[in-house]
Amino acid sequence: MLFEFLILEGAQAGLSWITILKKRANYRKAFDGFRAEKIARYGAREVKRLLSDAGIVRNRLKIAATIENAKAFLLLREETTFDAYLWSFVGGKPIQNRWRNMADVPARTAESDAMSRDLLRRGFKFAGSTICYALMQATGMVNDHLVTCPRHTELGGAPRRK
Repeated sequence: MLFEFLILEGAQAGLSWITILKKRANYRKAFDGFRAEKIARYGAREVKRLLSDAGIVRNRLKIAATIENAKAFLLLREETTFDAYLWSFVGGKPIQNRWRNMADVPARTAESDAMSRDLLRRGFKFAGSTICYALMQATGMVNDHLVTCPRHTELGGAPRRK
């Protein structure tokens, strides 16, 4: 699931998140259920098939990145689990922010910068800091709900002080 999120966040680069969400089922089908073992073996025939698939974003660089990311993911998994690896950037527990305004919510942080640097060093593509921060938000590694949002407290944030 975390590998899927990484791929979808990379696919979203430069586009709206709703565009990718609407295509999520198509991505799952097109990329063999995000099974990295299969994706890592994709060759020219699969790339051609994906470039003609209107159900996904047909961007050659993003498709190539998905294949490279599958290879890098498999290598990383030889060292540790992907979830343990990702969670290590936040000390194993969600960061509980206390934002009051949407304008306060950052696009990247020191933690996402560190994650991005390490992923890129390991050969991952489309894994910049902003993409990593979006991954952290989407997977619950960081609670960026505003303190006025009921979900903030539900996800472990301190109740809003009056």
